Amino acid sequence: MTEHYTVKHHSAHVNGIRVRYAIGGEGPPLVLLHGFPQSSRTWRHVIPEFIDDYTVIAPDLRGFGDSDRPASGYDKRTVADDVFALVHSLGFKDISLVGHDVGMLVAYEYAAQHREDVRRLVVMDSVLPGFGLDAVMDVGKFPHVWHVPFFSIPDVAESLIAGRERVFFTDFFRKFSYDPNALLGEDIDFFVDRLQTAGGLRSAFAHYRTFPLDRANNEENARVKLTMPVLAVGAEHSLGDMVGQAMRHLAEDVTPAVINQCGHWIPEERPQELVRLLRPFLK
Repeated sequence: MTEHYTVKHHSAHVNGIRVRYAIGGEGPPLVLLHGFPQSSRTWRHVIPEFIDDYTVIAPDLRGFGDSDRPASGYDKRTVADDVFALVHSLGFKDISLVGHDVGMLVAYEYAAQHREDVRRLVVMDSVLPGFGLDAVMDVGKFPHVWHVPFFSIPDVAESLIAGRERVFFTDFFRKFSYDPNALLGEDIDFFVDRLQTAGGLRSAFAHYRTFPLDRANNEENARVKLTMPVLAVGAEHSLGDMVGQAMRHLAEDVTPAVINQCGHWIPEERPQELVRLLRPFLK
């Protein structure tokens, strides 16, 4: 990796909101979409590995990080429209797209709505409403994902967590990790600080509360399978091969992969292994 490329942070007013984003490098665009309850910071170990070959764009999704927290618009089609508008405002069209967790849901929606504009799609450690998520939400079989129905109940999660964000999310990050020390205290502090701002919890949980609409949109999109190459990555100690299995219903050309000795937080826990998967696939 050379030293002359730096990652900068900017704001763009797109689709009616302000989106904060990180950008660095030179070359074809590579867009990275984070998950809950994070921000573009989740990619801080990954971005430097690609900025020699790509223009890397990592937005804070609507309701997360330093982007706006509007009252509505958390269905993944609207969030994908935010990202699409950002990409075009920066002068790009054809992209490679990577999404983790909630960002995976957004990435699928983007690819389904803009099929000719996505060269390659990478989906990481999540499954979609209507295509795998229903099974995962069975807490009898998957007790570690109790948070999905809990976060989906309006007002309740905010009421119970407000004022206890640091304790709750420190435990949340560690429970979904293979290595409980993979996310440093400074990372957790950064994410918690944003969740403690006005509307921070509400907007983060709002991404879960749109799952019924997301499911309807996914079922509409799935009528025609994706044709671009798809890399479906699971973590051994999280969803594993479920990601690849679910994506076979949605795309024609799916390459499944599982990262060993890894929990849900793939970009922080096993960034080098992730990079080794992404490099040949993106090229």
